[in-house]
Amino acid sequence: MFLCRMRNPSILKALLASILLLVVVFMDLHNAVDAFGSQELPNFARIQRSNGAAALQQVASSSSVAVEPPLQKVGSIVTVDYTLTPENMNFVPEPLFDLQDEKRSLALGWGNYLPGMHELIASMRKGETVSNVQMDAGWGARRDDLVATVSKEASGLSEQDTDDITEGMELVMSNGMTCIVTHVSDLNFTIDANPPLAGATYLAQVTLIDVADGPQINLEDGTTSNKGTNNNPYVNHDGQQRFQVATFALGCFWGGELDFMRVPGVVGTKVGYTQGQLDEPTYEQVCQGTTGHTEAMLVVYDSEQVDYGALVKLAIDRLGESKFMLNQVGNDRGTQYRHGVYYHDDEQRQVAQRILQTYGPDCKTECLPAAYFYNAEDHHQQYLLKGGQSARKGATDFIRCYG
Repeated sequence: MFLCRMRNPSILKALLASILLLVVVFMDLHNAVDAFGSQELPNFARIQRSNGAAALQQVASSSSVAVEPPLQKVGSIVTVDYTLTPENMNFVPEPLFDLQDEKRSLALGWGNYLPGMHELIASMRKGETVSNVQMDAGWGARRDDLVATVSKEASGLSEQDTDDITEGMELVMSNGMTCIVTHVSDLNFTIDANPPLAGATYLAQVTLIDVADGPQINLEDGTTSNKGTNNNPYVNHDGQQRFQVATFALGCFWGGELDFMRVPGVVGTKVGYTQGQLDEPTYEQVCQGTTGHTEAMLVVYDSEQVDYGALVKLAIDRLGESKFMLNQVGNDRGTQYRHGVYYHDDEQRQVAQRILQTYGPDCKTECLPAAYFYNAEDHHQQYLLKGGQSARKGATDFIRCYG
């Protein structure tokens, strides 16, 4: 149950050959990580909370008295001025998200930034400022049961191979969770599977500048909803609204989502399944290739900061030569990995078709009307950010698609 991917792959073959000897050592750790990664939390993912917003420490100072309900709606586009200050500068690693901005828009409850930040904003009124709010980085305290020491002798590796194990080396378990080698001695090496931001805390100052409606779906009775039905996709009304929706399929959705999260002007992302026949498909069903769905990303963007054509070009650039492959991206094969641009209005259709046509008739990327988008399971959302990869705007770090 312990699969290794390494930044230093020289001992990968030997480690895989000794996998059976490591199973017993890592089984308890693997189970602990599985239990940790599959926790179900209400409203917003990955924040330690006791009762509603009680996980947030009491606001030390505020520009107004205590805010009463109603709360801001999940899915609304909120614009904030914020600063997040690490409380322990010696512990908090390089930030995985932007720590301050004078005017940043985000889709409330859609992930990115601190999960606690979403919960805080949901409790604020437009124009309100709060300061000195303490929140953790979203992964709670560090856990001792996610640390294990492995005997070099029991690992089955040669002496030369064990000599190649160094502190800071990254390993990836079969469930996609990463481990870091934290200590190496003559006889043992120790790994730590705690998330990179476990134990980190921040002080937040946030001003809620504006609130706008999020993505909407047209219903059969002529009304709109932000929840949707099984038959209706999100609509843009031909670019008449500032915050618009785009849908792309680029193979495995983890890496593509992180790429879009880094784009200035993208205010929210989700991964999920679209263009299929089965209602409410699961990841396992989609992976079988029998539901007709493809893994996809729903992107909400500020049309005043980034235009749709730039997003389409980013998608096609990410595909690389895979844009000429049918039902395949890289080594991932099957209809569930087919790539496509799915337009939400006629203006998007024209832009997408014009860009795709530049690659000639051999381009296999679909260009179809957007269909209903089913959200993937929670642990797939912002998966690579949760695994410790940067989602800062403008970041250019190499995206590792395995976690």
